[in-house]
Amino acid sequence: MRIGILTAGGDCPGLNAVIRSVVHRAVVGHGDEVIGFE
Repeated sequence: MRIGILTAGGDCPGLNAVIRSVVHRAVVGHGDEVIGFE
């Protein structure tokens, strides 16, 4: 499965940690592919 994460782009405390955790869980835990886009 391919997963994309879309954010509003503003400052938000903890957003980097959340994105890092989601990517880690998707790739390591489930073998999914995470794509980045602007």
